[in-house]
Amino acid sequence: MNNGQPVNRSWHLASRPQGDLQPENFELRESAMPQPGKNQFRIRTLYLSLDPTHRLWTREKASYMPSVKLGEVMRGFTMGVVESSNHPGFPTGAIVTGVLGWEAYSISDGSGFVNRVEMDPRLPLTARFGLFEHIGLTAYFGILDLLHPKVGETMLVSGAAGAVGSVAVQIGKIMGCRVVGIAGSDDKCQWVKNELGADAVVNYKQKSWRAALATACPTGVDTFFDNVGGECLEAVLDLINMKARIAMCGAISQYGKDDQMVGPPNIYNLLNKRAKLEGFIVLDYAADKRWWAKAHDDMTQWYLQGRMKYKLDIVDGLENAAQAVTKLFNGTNTGKLLVKVAEEPARH
Repeated sequence: MNNGQPVNRSWHLASRPQGDLQPENFELRESAMPQPGKNQFRIRTLYLSLDPTHRLWTREKASYMPSVKLGEVMRGFTMGVVESSNHPGFPTGAIVTGVLGWEAYSISDGSGFVNRVEMDPRLPLTARFGLFEHIGLTAYFGILDLLHPKVGETMLVSGAAGAVGSVAVQIGKIMGCRVVGIAGSDDKCQWVKNELGADAVVNYKQKSWRAALATACPTGVDTFFDNVGGECLEAVLDLINMKARIAMCGAISQYGKDDQMVGPPNIYNLLNKRAKLEGFIVLDYAADKRWWAKAHDDMTQWYLQGRMKYKLDIVDGLENAAQAVTKLFNGTNTGKLLVKVAEEPARH
């Protein structure tokens, strides 16, 4: 409270990171409670999604979105509930998701990527980030639209214990592929294999991991869903089959290197194997409502049929966001990393 008045709390970008994101790159500030103007509404944040792309957004050089300026509220994917509204399309009590900020309250006019969502009552509210939005739908579109998997093919997934990778593993199995995952600890490998159904999983922190990867893919790699880039991509390029397809949605191994990012020296294997590598982000599909609706329908049915699951790594309290984001880069999270900012409203 500030002089008896309610306040907003928000994390601001205090400095450009050198290497991976660190808590000192952010500053927690208090300000007056924002009030919605004409055709605006105020959102009380329920969950903040923490994602590797935050590292790209904090660089001085723009990526696929403008970089966050020093002193600005840190950008993030959020879910919240409309608390006060002057907008007919976003009434009080509506659940919304969007690219907003690391803050307790946000003001929006509904433009950009802010959307009102109607949750299937059979699904937990957290399924928006576990199965849908920029997590599950990234896996869905990357696999079905770019990889075009065929039954019996070998699909490889890097970052297989992460939010997107864990969904990709399961979609690969649903599509009838032999799925091989790459993860960063024995526990993660066991989870990906025993819980998610991967046929084999390789721990890339083991010294002989590249040999183990070749053993896990005895007939080569037909499709590769890449979250990591760097040495992992290099190892896979040595294993790709003729006409292989690679969907790159992330390169977390390179994000902390800024201008020193490097590509794999064996990139010409794409030519030798007449293979295809395509980068994408989930926002590429935002305007295609029919494709988006089909993805939601398929993912919902797979979840209700018990063929799809998700795992959350939830940190309580907005004040812990700057420390929690480091888990993405030191490999200590499994599944989707979220900050719980406020309690969910009762559902009827």
